Amino acid sequence: MKLTRITALLAFAAASFTVAGCKDTLDKMDLTAANEELVFQNETTAFLYLSYIYEQNLPSWFGQSNLGIGTTNPSILSEEVAGDSKYLAGTIAQNDVQDIGIAVGPNTNYGKIRTINMFIQGIGRSPIPMQPRNQLKGEALFFRAYRYFDLVRVYGGVPLVLTPLGAVGDEARAEAFVPRNSTTECFNQIATDLDSAISYLPGRWTGNNTWGRITKGAAAAFKARVLLYAASPQFNPGDDAAKWARAFAASQQAQTLLTANGFRLNASYDQLWFEEENNVEAVLVTNYNTTANGTQNAKNNQYDNATRPSYTGTGGGSNRPTWDLVKAYPMLDGKKPGESTKYPYNLQQFYKNRDPRFDKTIAYNGATWPLNGNTNYKLWTYLRGTTTVEATSNPTPTSFYLRKAINPTTPASNVINVGTNWIEIRYAEVLLNLAEAACGVGNLTEAYTQLKAIRQRAGIEAGDGNYGLQAGMSRDQMFEAILYERQIELAFEGKRFWDLRRWKKMESTLNNKRREGLTITLKTTGVPADFATTRDNLNIDQVYANYFTIATRVLDTNGSFPRAIDWQPSYYFFAIPQQAIDNNPQLVQNNTWNGAFNPLQ
Repeated sequence: MKLTRITALLAFAAASFTVAGCKDTLDKMDLTAANEELVFQNETTAFLYLSYIYEQNLPSWFGQSNLGIGTTNPSILSEEVAGDSKYLAGTIAQNDVQDIGIAVGPNTNYGKIRTINMFIQGIGRSPIPMQPRNQLKGEALFFRAYRYFDLVRVYGGVPLVLTPLGAVGDEARAEAFVPRNSTTECFNQIATDLDSAISYLPGRWTGNNTWGRITKGAAAAFKARVLLYAASPQFNPGDDAAKWARAFAASQQAQTLLTANGFRLNASYDQLWFEEENNVEAVLVTNYNTTANGTQNAKNNQYDNATRPSYTGTGGGSNRPTWDLVKAYPMLDGKKPGESTKYPYNLQQFYKNRDPRFDKTIAYNGATWPLNGNTNYKLWTYLRGTTTVEATSNPTPTSFYLRKAINPTTPASNVINVGTNWIEIRYAEVLLNLAEAACGVGNLTEAYTQLKAIRQRAGIEAGDGNYGLQAGMSRDQMFEAILYERQIELAFEGKRFWDLRRWKKMESTLNNKRREGLTITLKTTGVPADFATTRDNLNIDQVYANYFTIATRVLDTNGSFPRAIDWQPSYYFFAIPQQAIDNNPQLVQNNTWNGAFNPLQ
């Protein structure tokens, strides 16, 4: 069974461990809180508190943290989806990115860290036997590492607060101000917390209500992700070999631990989202459920309903792929469009002979897309004259919809209650992280091995045994191949923006461009009069060849992007908000924002 969220007792835990009357320091003990001995008297009550930590910290769909930059769907910050954004318009000001928080509260990063620190302190003094006590502590340490990484990738080094501060009141306020730690110190602390979590946690949990609890492999996989960031150009512009070696060792450890405990690539790229418990590819997962029961409220993911086409009678029609992403998919032999000799690329029939992940991610005009329990449903998004055939006020401007993780068997009456889990770390990402770290240390053989495993599962043709990968790639070429594979494999999983940012490729990939869609128009002549009623049974290739015209259209408007996309170099480390500095004068601004703090140290 899924990890249960027990809301009534969560409210008790939240009330017992919430800041009371302390508005200006990062982390203060609330002396009016409930008796610590009561909460940590036994494993059951301690786990209630830990459940609150899970609820506060697990990400939602697209990996969003719902704090600061994490309130923005990261797909909009890349070429996956068009949408207005200060980040891409180049108009971010000092006070816009408030992930570090400008006041103490239970739902800010430091408020959440405070809750975690109080748990770690309390469990350390608990009479609970050592093994369950250490397991509970390991889960809390994971989430402290998770929170600090969320801060470090945004700002660089931040204040490390590892115990609940005891200062309360105006007199002690100045003594409680905490300066920023270096970025290196922060990465080291994150790794230390995760090493402890790895040592404490089981490879798999057993028993009821444990699916979704952090495992040894999840902690190792997250450590590998963290150290891959530390080795990437954003944090490692000098290409320090030691940072790559550390990331490689962490990635090897993650793969070893996960494989030993039964994790692996799922046989199906698209169906993996619909295996609930014991999903072999789901390393770090946020549970959702469809209905309430005696111990938990319904927690619907909202993604599925928001993403389906409006004109089907359900859904909001959001998360619509751009032409920029659609045209990036390789051909069936793994070669990029225009590079394959076996499968020549034809714009008029752009959907033909593509990487199988194309059809499992992109819903295009004329595609068969099982929806609402109808296995033969056909999607049509073309224009008739200037009017879309979609009977909705919200037609897709790109001609495409996203079909990844949209449950095909859910009937229309239940779409708003879909409980598909969000998988924050998949085993596929673990392999891609391993490939990238291996490339970093010059082990290109290992990098090839992992990329080929990903492509083989995807269904790309083996060809000469390289699954379309260029033979004999250099280190730089391999890095590009890995980023390309991540773009396709992890499309719409909240990774692309962060990949471009950590590789400092936002400008070269997006700047001076406007994202595009397609306009597919039904011809005015030569089209059968009964086309609208017979189209579902016609040959799709003949339909595209004879009845449609195709043109690109610009999605990013002059009003939103007067200079086209204009990401600024200073955004690789965002500014500390002035109010946070006013509240804590020990905070020093980043040197990319006219301060003295060097986020690269």
